Amino acid sequence: MYAANPAGCGHRNIPEGAGKITMSEEILINVTPQETRVAVVESGLLQEVQVERVGKQGLVGNIFKGCVSKVMPGMDAAFVDIGLPKAAFLHSSDVAYLPKPSGSSSVLLSAPEEGLLPPQNESIANLLHEGQQLLVQVIKDQLGTKGARLTTSITVPSRYMVLLPYSNDIRLSVRIEDLQERARLVETTQGLLDELNAKCGCILRTAAEGMSESDLRRDLKFLLDLWDTIVEKVMRMSSVNQVYSDLPLMVRTLRDLSVEDLDVVRVDSRSAFEAVQEFSKKLVPEIADRISHYSGARPIFELYSIEEELQKSLHRKVELKSGGYLIFDQTEAMTTIDINTGGFVGHRNLEETIYKTNLEAAQAIARQLRLRNLGGIIIIDFIDMENEEHTRQVMRTLEKFLEKDRAKSQVYDVSPLGLVEMTRKRTRESLEHILCEPCITCAGRGYIKTPETVCFELFREIMREARQYETDRLLVLASQSVIDLLLDEESSSLAELEDHIGKAIKLQVESLYSQEQFDVVPL
Repeated sequence: MYAANPAGCGHRNIPEGAGKITMSEEILINVTPQETRVAVVESGLLQEVQVERVGKQGLVGNIFKGCVSKVMPGMDAAFVDIGLPKAAFLHSSDVAYLPKPSGSSSVLLSAPEEGLLPPQNESIANLLHEGQQLLVQVIKDQLGTKGARLTTSITVPSRYMVLLPYSNDIRLSVRIEDLQERARLVETTQGLLDELNAKCGCILRTAAEGMSESDLRRDLKFLLDLWDTIVEKVMRMSSVNQVYSDLPLMVRTLRDLSVEDLDVVRVDSRSAFEAVQEFSKKLVPEIADRISHYSGARPIFELYSIEEELQKSLHRKVELKSGGYLIFDQTEAMTTIDINTGGFVGHRNLEETIYKTNLEAAQAIARQLRLRNLGGIIIIDFIDMENEEHTRQVMRTLEKFLEKDRAKSQVYDVSPLGLVEMTRKRTRESLEHILCEPCITCAGRGYIKTPETVCFELFREIMREARQYETDRLLVLASQSVIDLLLDEESSSLAELEDHIGKAIKLQVESLYSQEQFDVVPL
C-alpha cells in the first residue's frame, strides 16, 4: 500500500491508492462454503472483484519457517522449501537481513541491533547456504508455473500500522499529504515505540491520518503482541511450516480499505456478517455502523449486474460506448491492449474520432486493469494521434484514473513506435487465471482450425491410409461441422477422392470430437 517517491525521468509512478476517490463506494461481500467474493462498487459501477476459494487461498502476507533447498548463483537467487509442493523463490534483492556470523540462531527473529546484518550488495552464494533456516514471507503467490516469491523483510499489518520487526524506520503512506500531520504521526509513533520498549519500526498507513495517540497505541500493542506470538511459535517448531497467515478476505478487505468515501458494506451471510461486524468493532470501529446483513431474495451480486460484468471481464473484447472497442491479450510475459475505433466515425474529422476513442479507452483501461487484476508488463497500443496535445491529454486521463487503483503502477512515455508501456504491481493471480483454465480444444491458443482446414487434412490422411492398408472401405469419424462441410461444399472433392483411391468412404459424426479431431478407420 506504500510507494516510493517518483523517480527517474520518462515515466511516472502512480502510487498504490494515491488518488482520492471522490465518489460513493459500496463493498458487497458474497460468502458461500466454497468461496468468498468481494466486489468494490463505485457510483453503481463495478470496479474491482477479489475471489478467495477455500481450497486455493492465497499465500501473500503469510510467514513461514523455511529451509534453503538450493542456491543458484547464476540466477542470484535461492529456492526455499516452505512446505509447499513447489519450492519458493528468494532473490538476493529480497534478502533484507541475515544473522551475524556470531549469532546463535539461524532463524531470523531478533531486531537488527541484536544480531542481524543488512546485506551490502552481496551475491546469493555469500548470503545463503543449503540447509539454512530462514523466516520468510510470501510477497507473490504462485503464478502459473512459477513458485511463490519470498522476502526476509517481514511485515505484519494492522489497521493503522504495519510492523517492521527488522527495521528501526518510521515510514508513512504517500497518501498522507499534510506536512504537520506527517510530523505529528512520526513524533507520536516514536514516543509509543520508546514507551513500549519496542526495538522495531513501522509504517503508518493512510488510515492513521487524524488518529489519536490512544488509537495508535492500541494498534501498535496489538502488533507487538502478535509478533511475540509468532516468535514463540517459530521457536517451538522443529521443521519447515507456516507460522502466520493473513486474515481471510472478507475481514482483510475491511482492514485495508479507505473509509473516506465508503457508504455501506453489505454481507449476504449471517455468520459472515457477525464475524465482519465483530472484527470491525475491534479494529475499524468507525465503519461498524455501515455494515449490514443483506437478506434480499435476489442474490447480492445481481444488485449491480456484477455477475454479468464478471462474465464480460473474461472476454478479450471490451465494447466502448462510442462504438470503439478494446482487445485484451494476456500472456505469461505481458498483457497487450489494442484500441480500435470500430463503428465510431465522429462528427468532424478522423483526428477527432481517434482522440475521443483514445480518451474513452484510457478510462476503460484503468477500470479493466483493476477489474481483471492484470499485473506485470502492460503494453497499450492507442490509435496514433498527430496532435501532441491530444496525446498529452490521453496520457493524463490514463494516469488520473489509475490513481484510484490500490495497486502501484508506473506509466512510461509514449515510445517511438507509438506504444504506451506501463507496469502494475502483481501479487496475486489475475481474475482470468482464478476463474478459468486453458481450453481443452485449442490448448490455450485462443483459436481452432476451420472446418475447411480440417477437411483438407482429412483428405491427406485418407490418401495415406488408402496406400497403407488393403481394404475396400474407409470410415471417417469427425465433428458435426466437418461432416456437414464434407456433405455440402466439399462433396464433389470427396467424390473425386473416392474415384482416385478406388475405395468407398463412409462418414460418421462423432459428437465427442472437437472441430480439430478426426479419425480414418479401415473397414
